[in-house]
Amino acid sequence: MKKIIALFIFVILAACNTQKKYSDFDYSYSRSGGYAPIYENLLIKGNNAHYSLEAQGKKFKKDFKITSEERKKIENALSQNNFRMIREDYQKVYDNISTSINVKIGKQSGSKSDASMIMEGDKNRWNNITSVFQEIIKNKINATS
Repeated sequence: MKKIIALFIFVILAACNTQKKYSDFDYSYSRSGGYAPIYENLLIKGNNAHYSLEAQGKKFKKDFKITSEERKKIENALSQNNFRMIREDYQKVYDNISTSINVKIGKQSGSKSDASMIMEGDKNRWNNITSVFQEIIKNKINATS
């Protein structure tokens, strides 16, 4: 009986620990939604990154390292485009692929999403920031797939 209880506790602890990857991050970039839903996530903690994509019945996951230069690019894009001051619109948008960025460290920490669109005056700054994350995905995932 003690072995069964110990095994049960071990399974629960192992299951809880696997979720840490998805909650413990410095930067998060995610895209989701649409008519044929996609779920794309890039989570960065230090120089470690986890990427996952689920679309059209296919699933892909990959862990990789980002360079200090790539991390610096993210930080610069957030600072130069004043991430915290980007204004989200509050109109309703349905069946749209939305992008969310969460920053948990630094002066630009915050969370923004274009699920209800970004205000017209801030779209260029938003695009500058999202392009840095897309470039990392392109260079690290698409180059090795």
